[in-house]
Amino acid sequence: MLQLIRDIGEKGLLERLQRFCPTEIIGDDGAVITTLPGHNLVVTTDVLVDKVHFSLGTTSPEDAGWRAVAANLSDLAAMGATPLGITVGLALPGDVAVSWVERLYQGMNQCLQTYNTAIIGGDVCKSSVITVAITAFGQVEPCDVIRRDAAKVGDALVVTGVHGASRAGLELLLHPELGKLLRECDRLLLIKAHQRPQPRLDVLPILKQIAPQVAGMDSSDGLADAVLQLCKASSVGATIERQNIPTPSAFTNWLSQNQALDYALYGGEDFELVLCMPIVQAQSIVQKLSSAAIIGTITANQEVVLCDRFNQNPDQLLSGDRSFQHF
Repeated sequence: MLQLIRDIGEKGLLERLQRFCPTEIIGDDGAVITTLPGHNLVVTTDVLVDKVHFSLGTTSPEDAGWRAVAANLSDLAAMGATPLGITVGLALPGDVAVSWVERLYQGMNQCLQTYNTAIIGGDVCKSSVITVAITAFGQVEPCDVIRRDAAKVGDALVVTGVHGASRAGLELLLHPELGKLLRECDRLLLIKAHQRPQPRLDVLPILKQIAPQVAGMDSSDGLADAVLQLCKASSVGATIERQNIPTPSAFTNWLSQNQALDYALYGGEDFELVLCMPIVQAQSIVQKLSSAAIIGTITANQEVVLCDRFNQNPDQLLSGDRSFQHF
């Protein structure tokens, strides 16, 4: 019987495709290629498709451009790399307004200028669906590469910022009536978190100073997915304390505890870093970064357990089934 992509899902498809790639290069947020002694080139690619990654109804072309770039720069940050440049592959229907494309690129440049980076090439072609494919290039010293397979039992699990904000912002764009219970400043902050995410390249100098060798990745597909991926790559498990997961202050009187937790674990597109390191280093990172928090500990049992230190909720095994999948 002919097997279809939807039968094996996104992760199944990636596993098939990885057979064609060198095992020592793939498996992280970007590929690390040794170029000169003491220098590594990091390359990462992201494809964004209309009505899958963004909607013309809720996203301006400037915001779509910003988010496309931010997703790639976040992957570089997750590898410990600073950006060098990006190339853009753009597929478009012929009836798209020229001004829309120019505004898309204006949004890209607005994000890139923050990190002194430029668009250095690309390609365009005709398509029935707007598709933006970005390849980002970065550099990192070999000793500073962040990988998923370096977590150790006893490490602290650290996140660099709040989770759930992007998902909340998307819900407010899709269902504006939900914002009636929010202060205007909170509503705008949540929407901005979705439309203009900030890749955490600012964390890299702090890591280099305090914790140069850590395991980690970004939380673009959700906090739960990131922890599960880290644990799988490192053949470890984790215990997460639900009360330690940082969420936006606006959630307190707006969402139920369960809804806030769902947004934080499975909402995705927060583009924060999820890191594993010794507890002393983790405490120093939290002191340096007011938005960072220690949310749990790496364990040996190869399961990711969400626990409640107040024993108000039973322990819960986290699963990747609830994270976003393309197929």
